[in-house]
Amino acid sequence: MKHGKAYRAALEKIDRTREYKPGEALKLLKEGVQTKFDQSVELAINLGVDPRHADQMVRGTVGLPHGTGKSVRILVFAKGEHVMEAQEAGADHVGAEDLIEKIKGGWLEFDAVIATPEMMRDVGKLGSILGPRKLMPSPKAGTVTNEITKTINELKAGKIEFRVDRFGIIHAAIGKLSFSADQLAENLSTLVGAILRARPAATKGTYLKKLTLSATMGPGIKLDKSTFA
Repeated sequence: MKHGKAYRAALEKIDRTREYKPGEALKLLKEGVQTKFDQSVELAINLGVDPRHADQMVRGTVGLPHGTGKSVRILVFAKGEHVMEAQEAGADHVGAEDLIEKIKGGWLEFDAVIATPEMMRDVGKLGSILGPRKLMPSPKAGTVTNEITKTINELKAGKIEFRVDRFGIIHAAIGKLSFSADQLAENLSTLVGAILRARPAATKGTYLKKLTLSATMGPGIKLDKSTFA
């Protein structure tokens, strides 16, 4: 891949053989590629797990203290009294079979999905569509629930789900480049702390193998793993 002049200039400021302290890495990010839009700040963590084994799967949820800076479009599958509750709590889309059919037709204008337990038999039919996009509601993520208002408020406040992929990597956004360095550092620490607490008992050896921080249009910066030990 050929990178632009601004990307190459940002890359020249980074020592690719070095692992940076979070504060140093965030400073480099903010001095990196400048764009007209507010770039997301992403964290990639390579874990010493084998996700092919169920007892080494790493997933969970965490509330980032300063949110992600992204407006979350929430869809709620519900019936009866939960429909009005979801609407009053600020859900962007609320429905049942009508929304299921709309999604089957290719509509995906939402970022998070909540479902009441009674809806899951029907929502399960969307597994092949929502699953690969990490949008499928699940009890572990707290998105299969009757506590609609609470869950919507948590998602809008910055609660995110993390899950290791088949390569043993977790990707997650920790905010926007416009956030202060302190805000990004606190979000970073909170996320890594949650991932450390989610370490499977079956995992042997090094758990945090590599941490890389990057902005949407900038190069990756390796983080010092000892900072989080």
